[in-house]
Amino acid sequence: MDKARSGLGRYGEDLAARRLTEAGMSILERNWRCGRSGEIDIVAWDGGTLVVCEVKTRRGGEFQHPMAAVTPEKARRLLDLAERWAHTHGGAPPDGVRVDLVGVLLPRRGAPTVEHARGVA
Repeated sequence: MDKARSGLGRYGEDLAARRLTEAGMSILERNWRCGRSGEIDIVAWDGGTLVVCEVKTRRGGEFQHPMAAVTPEKARRLLDLAERWAHTHGGAPPDGVRVDLVGVLLPRRGAPTVEHARGVA
């Protein structure tokens, strides 16, 4: 990934983490990697629920809308990663696991739009 895309992704993840925190969630970890299986952008607690959050950031007018970026295959992979994260951090959470998506749209002018969809998988 080039520096510009990496910086764009990091900026989107910062905005997403802020949105999740404002919604009352506690951020546990960012950019957790599990070997070649993949990465979780944000791991958080929402009460007793473990939340695995995928963050998609797009510039206005480019490609698909960020909220359309999680395919059923990607959702299954995120659930698998969530189980692995829980296993390495003490076991299953009391209220289960949820996969959320935060889409960040950066217009050419003006403030970014941050959308949070709960329970996409």
